Amino acid sequence: MAKGERKKAIRGRAGRMQGGRGSGRHSPNTVRLWGRHAVEAALMNPARSHRKLWATREGIESLDGELPADFPVEYADVADLARLVARDAPHQGLVLECEPLDDVHLEDVIDDGRPVVILDQVTDPHNVGAILRSAAAFDAAAIVTQDRHAPPESGVVAKSASGALERVPWVRVVNLARTLEALAERGYWRIGLTGHAEATLAEALPAGRVALVLGAEGEGMRHNIEAHCDALARLPISNAIESLNVSNAAAIALYAVSTRD
Repeated sequence: MAKGERKKAIRGRAGRMQGGRGSGRHSPNTVRLWGRHAVEAALMNPARSHRKLWATREGIESLDGELPADFPVEYADVADLARLVARDAPHQGLVLECEPLDDVHLEDVIDDGRPVVILDQVTDPHNVGAILRSAAAFDAAAIVTQDRHAPPESGVVAKSASGALERVPWVRVVNLARTLEALAERGYWRIGLTGHAEATLAEALPAGRVALVLGAEGEGMRHNIEAHCDALARLPISNAIESLNVSNAAAIALYAVSTRD
């Protein structure tokens, strides 16, 4: 979408907005997003159903586009918005309440052979958001998490993802091992990243489809998940530091995939 067209899609007429402040309460079936990049991306996402936008006038002006005239927007001051979000969250004058994104199925997003990122028990929403951002930057097809051992969709994930939550499919599965088997059947070479591997990632990378598997910080991948990888590989980091944050490791690994010969 061209920038001029986008401007017609987001910012609305001030006359349609109402003053006052929001209640701070929301249904378990809704999600609150905050920050300009996260909110703007959600507003532009046709797959996202929106409920209401709370905003300062400066926040509305920061949006790169126009809201429909009848979009439910309520002006609020900075202190009121702070009561709608997580403690000390940098809302940048924008808080959007919307419905969660629909479930995504793996078979619907992997047909073009782009890399897939598998996260085994990575539960920190900041890390998941940062990995989504890197996945968008390096054109990954999706990230995959086990539903019981991953954070829910949230404002923290969306803010850390800086808009990528709306752009990168997030596939939630019941069983990661079976998902890795399904990826193998589709021609993916499954590489588990771990510091105790002998081969470096560059040595383990094939020419074809790749699924990068990363475990939680500290514990790493579970044994059963390692067993479902075709190869284990490490990032060649200096001995001066023991390991990298999982989101940093994911970014480096995705870069390596994107630049392989």
